[in-house]
Amino acid sequence: MNAAQSIAGRRKLSQAELDMIVTAHEKFVTGKQGGKRASLRFMNLSGLDLSFRNLTDADLSASILDGCRMVRAKLDRASLFGCDLRKADLRQASLQRADLRGACLRGANLSQADLTQADFREGQIAIPHPRKGLDTVKHETRNGEVDEVNFSGATLDGSQFTGVSAFKADFSDCSLRGAKLSGANLKEANLVGAILDNADVKGANLEGANLQGAVMSGVDTSTARVNGAHMTGALTTSTPEAVNKARELYARCLGNQQWCQTGGKEGACARLDGEDLRPIGDRLKGLRLTAMSAKGACFVGMDLSGAQLQGANLQNADLRAANLRGADLRGAKLTGANLTKADLRQAFLSPLPLGPERKTLGNLAAARLRYAMLQTADLSETVFDGADLRGADFTGARIAKASFRDCDVGQAQGLDFAPA
Repeated sequence: MNAAQSIAGRRKLSQAELDMIVTAHEKFVTGKQGGKRASLRFMNLSGLDLSFRNLTDADLSASILDGCRMVRAKLDRASLFGCDLRKADLRQASLQRADLRGACLRGANLSQADLTQADFREGQIAIPHPRKGLDTVKHETRNGEVDEVNFSGATLDGSQFTGVSAFKADFSDCSLRGAKLSGANLKEANLVGAILDNADVKGANLEGANLQGAVMSGVDTSTARVNGAHMTGALTTSTPEAVNKARELYARCLGNQQWCQTGGKEGACARLDGEDLRPIGDRLKGLRLTAMSAKGACFVGMDLSGAQLQGANLQNADLRAANLRGADLRGAKLTGANLTKADLRQAFLSPLPLGPERKTLGNLAAARLRYAMLQTADLSETVFDGADLRGADFTGARIAKASFRDCDVGQAQGLDFAPA
């Protein structure tokens, strides 16, 4: 299909026309007077700007959106069926349950986008006649195409990639939990640090793909093509030994809670250094784990929301995609910890008072905080020296007297100051 055929029959909208249609749609979405649902089917919107606009439930089927700027646009449940989105800028856009069947996204930037349950599978595309336009339409079945797309740090949980071509796509530090990737072409894709728990990769082409440090619990690669794939440091399903040890480790955690409740008279501080705690599941949520030691322990994907972890030693712990929302981490030691895509919203990482003149600072020096959520957290006086903050969101966080030496704060959001 050549360029003339792809644009034939599609009306080219100006930015002003598009803005009027989107404004009416935004009123429709929010129930305001004068609202009208946007129908932008078979339009040529190439190069236009939809950044920060709300197009929830809009219909953009078979439109040309190549080179469009759509940063932080809200496109939840939108129909982008058969769209041409080549080289579109969709950074941090929300596309939950969006219909992207048969769409071409070659070279698009979807870094940090939310594509939960989005559908990228094949679709039957209507091709207008080059001269007669939409009066004469032929149908063509086209596979979804995301070759060389930047999905770094994106959320693709439960998304549908069956049979999709994702050659050389960048899925680094992505969350692909439960994604359907059967028969997909992931040849030479970058999946470094990707979270693939329970993803379906039956018959997928993973030749030459980089899966170093990926989380692959519940992933069966026996029918996938893995020649030349790099899987060094990939985290697989918990071993039978770790599963069998879960009850004992949980008992240690309950002993820590008892130690807290009795002022140290009963129980003891839990020692969990180097342990795989994933088989414990969500039972650590809200627990009192003050002063516990879990150096180098594995907490990947675990729910620790509301846990009391004051003064805990979590040095070099693997906390990728862990839920630490509202957790009390005052004075905790998280140096070298991996908190990629962790949820630290409303968490407390301020100093832990130890006496009239003494306090312990929260320490995240050299920690990996890529794409971590730190919105509205209390980070007063916290040490972030040398931490990797790429894509981390500090919006609304308290950062008074926090130290960011040797950090590239320009790679983070919500840090509006010059580095110390």
